[in-house]
Amino acid sequence: MDPKRILGKLRRGETLDDADMSAFANGLASGEVSDAQGAAFAMAVCKAGLSAGVTASLTRAMRDSGHVLRWDLPGPVLDKHSTGGLGDATSLVIAPMLAALGAYAPFLSGRGLGHTGGTLDKLEAIAGVSTDMSEETLRRMVTQIGCAIVGASAEIAPADQRLYALRDHTSTVDSQELITASILSKKLATGADAMVLDVKGGTGAFMKSREDASALARSLVEVANAAGTPTRALITDMNQPLAPAVGNAVEIAEVLNVLTDPQPQSRLCQLSLVLCGELMVLGGMSDTAEAGARRALDTLHSGHAAEKFAEMVHGLGGPTDVVERSSAYLPAAGVVRPVYPDSAGVVAAIDGTALGQIVLELGGGRRKPADAINPAVGLTDVASLGQGVGTDVPLAMVHAADEAGFERTVQALKSAFHVAEKGSAPSLIHDRVP
Repeated sequence: MDPKRILGKLRRGETLDDADMSAFANGLASGEVSDAQGAAFAMAVCKAGLSAGVTASLTRAMRDSGHVLRWDLPGPVLDKHSTGGLGDATSLVIAPMLAALGAYAPFLSGRGLGHTGGTLDKLEAIAGVSTDMSEETLRRMVTQIGCAIVGASAEIAPADQRLYALRDHTSTVDSQELITASILSKKLATGADAMVLDVKGGTGAFMKSREDASALARSLVEVANAAGTPTRALITDMNQPLAPAVGNAVEIAEVLNVLTDPQPQSRLCQLSLVLCGELMVLGGMSDTAEAGARRALDTLHSGHAAEKFAEMVHGLGGPTDVVERSSAYLPAAGVVRPVYPDSAGVVAAIDGTALGQIVLELGGGRRKPADAINPAVGLTDVASLGQGVGTDVPLAMVHAADEAGFERTVQALKSAFHVAEKGSAPSLIHDRVP
């Protein structure tokens, strides 16, 4: 296999066939494709794109570059994925709800990518938790508990693991084709019976416009269904954080709020219930998504989902009583102070990417894969669109490591909000595909 030949075909606009994609994916997995060649491939795809057929070929090749899981369980194996955003911790709510309902949820998740946080980083904010688990441990947790949120092992889609890291460092994260192949190569490798996708659109998403989000959703659904996994996508709003918190430990605190004191009108709780309802229909557990969502809400009110979350955390090396004593296991920032707008008004717009960059600057994300994360830093009480702010209502509470870190964020945070005389909140769910 000559990576230069495949790169040459891509540069000249020639069609890449299944053999090309298989060879390149296997080269990524084995190391025969260098970092430079992988980065060149990502940049070329980002600039020129790939046809739907070649995208599907790349997806299958990356899936088959490693091990594909098979399950024999008494209930449906269901999966969910989000394309990334701010305050998006739905996986941490949905997995235990599904387990409480009798389904099985082996969620392979990722770490922070670009300006968005990663589910694994959030989980590992809990003292003792490690999401680097073997396939044997994943199988045991899913069989015994019903859910597990872990990182993909080296055997799962290894080609994507290489390309995923390269994309983060070559500004090629927002390629529709690469996102499709990256998401589905891992998800199809989990062996799920059905899958729901949460495709974000807005200032805090990789897809900034609703049109781009719709195009990505159609691409994902088309490729996943063609691979034999019944899949539906929801296009959801990311013009503001899903939860009023952005960071790692602070988002875990929000998840625990949903699990123990559900407020169905809150965005995080609402979307978690809707996605769970859709999954139950696809998995044959409910006739309608609405009925499924009501049953999912019952698991929150009964405390059964919270119990499953605690069991999962303990299975990952964490404490047994994280739900009851979360403050003992979640780190706290050294400085927690509000930032107020320069003038009173209503939040009319939020630059979500800027908010994500603020958390990155605070130390809550990585610039390089080897960078350490400070799990305590972030933002809480983030003002929402349409909300009034002023001298007594802050734009957000900043959780910083020290005073210098706080001071560096003040102006950036103010600039991320557009405060005007009026504003309104957009609908949370824009569309469904199909």
